[in-house]
Amino acid sequence: MKIKIIGIGSYIPQKEVKNTDFDKHVFLNEDGTPFGYPNEVVIKKFKGITGIENRRYAEDKHTTSDLAFYAAEKAIENANIDKESLDYIIFAHNFGDVKTGTNQSDMIPSLATRVKNKLDIKNPKCVAYDILFGCPGWIEGVLQANAFIKSGMAKRVLVIGAETLSRVVDEHDRDSMIYSDGAGASILEASTDQAGLLSYESATFANDEANFLFFGKSYNPDLDPDIKYIKMYGRKIYEFALSNVPNAMKDCLDKSGIAIDEVKKILIHQANEKMDEAIIDRFYKLYDKTAPKDIMPMSIHDLGNSSVATVPTLYDLLIQGKLENHQINKGDVVIFASVGAGMNINAFVYRY
Repeated sequence: MKIKIIGIGSYIPQKEVKNTDFDKHVFLNEDGTPFGYPNEVVIKKFKGITGIENRRYAEDKHTTSDLAFYAAEKAIENANIDKESLDYIIFAHNFGDVKTGTNQSDMIPSLATRVKNKLDIKNPKCVAYDILFGCPGWIEGVLQANAFIKSGMAKRVLVIGAETLSRVVDEHDRDSMIYSDGAGASILEASTDQAGLLSYESATFANDEANFLFFGKSYNPDLDPDIKYIKMYGRKIYEFALSNVPNAMKDCLDKSGIAIDEVKKILIHQANEKMDEAIIDRFYKLYDKTAPKDIMPMSIHDLGNSSVATVPTLYDLLIQGKLENHQINKGDVVIFASVGAGMNINAFVYRY
């Protein structure tokens, strides 16, 4: 038995924030001292490394669970199913609902419960819960859905990845330009044909790597040190990802029995363009191959890094034919992969 994505949907906020909108920001070093060069230089270097030109922020009236609800509605419509037939709603996020003007997490009730309520699902046996797994959360939700369906505990599962990272960033930290908001959702059930999930890998590195991403105080010493923001050790994450993600992808592909030349697309978490390119290059080198042109669709240039939402959103855009020079056909093999806070890594091989 395999599981198959029978419905996909995403919600991309309409509020567009360009790199030039950060011209007037006061960026500081970790010790609170100002940079020795103007923001124009900061922004140019930032784009050169990350590839990000624009990002999307949620409207002030929306929270993470709102974005998730909109994506879930689209996935249910795309799957053409009765929402009451869902056995589980698995919601991957990291910070809960954060209202505009604050950075306090609100997770009671769970965001999955809030989405079930917004969807007006009456069936009490539709179990709703959240998972915190960093940026790889949506993929991990898919793997949990796989386990539930294969065990007979469920027949149909809604898996969501959503986040409003724009509300938990330190505006004095240049890394704040990376993050964005968005949501992606998918419906999964048992496959009756050759399509579906073929193999997977998942791991948590929690020794030296545990705190590569963390909640820390603002770089502005005048702000309240008890108010925390998302922080990261970018260089360490980059090195960790390059050392571990390609190997996880290879292990996953080898378990599937699929040859590397059969892989048509690789959908990887949209964290950093240069890092993602380096991961793909190293992955192909493990097979003594060169990465094919257009093997890796990217959305980060226009959408930024929306954490758990990047991969399902990217898949939705691919399915809809909205990614220039990228398409997918029946029977094509796709690798999904992600890396993020934990530090967590996961991947699965999927036949469309």
